[in-house]
Amino acid sequence: MLLEESVIYGVGIMSGTSLDGIDVALVKIDEVNSEIQLKLEHFDSIPYDDKVKQEILHLCDPNKASIQMISSMNMLLGKMFADAALKVIDDSGVRREDISFISSHGQTIFHQPEAIHVAGHLVTSTLQIGDISTIAELTGITTVGDFRTRDMAVGGQGAPLVPYADYLLFRNQEIGRVLVNIGGISNLTILPKDCDESQVKAYDTGPGNMIIDYFARRITSGKLTYDKDGQLAAKGNINQDWLDTLLKEPYYHIEPPKSTGRELFGDSYAEKLWNQADELSLSMEDRMATVTKLTAITLKNEIKRHIESDHIGEVYISGGGSYNPTLINEIKQGLPPQVTLRKMDEIGMPADAKEAMIFALLGFQYLKKRTNNLPQATGAKRKVMMGKAAWGNLRG
Repeated sequence: MLLEESVIYGVGIMSGTSLDGIDVALVKIDEVNSEIQLKLEHFDSIPYDDKVKQEILHLCDPNKASIQMISSMNMLLGKMFADAALKVIDDSGVRREDISFISSHGQTIFHQPEAIHVAGHLVTSTLQIGDISTIAELTGITTVGDFRTRDMAVGGQGAPLVPYADYLLFRNQEIGRVLVNIGGISNLTILPKDCDESQVKAYDTGPGNMIIDYFARRITSGKLTYDKDGQLAAKGNINQDWLDTLLKEPYYHIEPPKSTGRELFGDSYAEKLWNQADELSLSMEDRMATVTKLTAITLKNEIKRHIESDHIGEVYISGGGSYNPTLINEIKQGLPPQVTLRKMDEIGMPADAKEAMIFALLGFQYLKKRTNNLPQATGAKRKVMMGKAAWGNLRG
């Protein structure tokens, strides 16, 4: 029967705001005395081709999106996610029949955590596409998805979701930890020393790679989609006056819980910053150095505010931004010497695979009929079982 075996294999699928591709992690899940351990069996990241990536970007822009394309891309991404999952399973050597479930975050194309008026009603909303019924049918494997809406249904922002798993897997009795993910958006989880669930803090700090990637595309006329190894930023100088102006963005001064996304810090915002840099006659390198510093300082400021009160001694970084040494060095500067900064790999979870692995865990908890949100992080009124299931036919 599903999830009753001593060894559980699951697949987590993540496609984030950076649109780098489809991250797929096949994990083995062991649970002993209510303690859960995840072991990565195989991981791959399947890049989107340029046409698919551009269509998804159009869907994230209300001025370009169409209902027909949203519906069509929902089904196409379901097929692409299924193909990616099957590739990872087959490459791993684990039999398809031994996979208990697939858990897919989906591709976010819209996230509105602040209520707006719709037909006389206040409504929050979020939309992740990549049809789970299509995944279940094409793989034969039970598939869980659509996590964020249940949290929003009880007053939460539907984000961040990863902190729930961060608490289960990485809390420590001896030292406080900050877990940082730098994807399109940057977010962090604060795990105070010897904390219980109620003491965990988590939120989005602002842009991660999103603005940096936009500037890389503009500077190289599309030849680069990101600042490889932070080389462009490393050649420039930070324009402090412009940076000070950028730091006045209201989002940075909102108290958590809070979450954000492409709706605020997407291409329209990045284009506005690019035009400001034009007006200031900044060199290509100087503008890249400054927006890289923006990501670094907004993250670092939030880490520093928790160091003393939560006894923070370790910071672990995952996501695409962890491969940008210029960005990482900017984050390190100004942190107290007693606080170490490392990649997630050093704590037993590959940085690239972290979010996909964690969504496997969220799906596992849903199928076990357990709550899997963290209300103090999302602002939800209570704990809920996030997710919906499309049942497969391989395992009955």
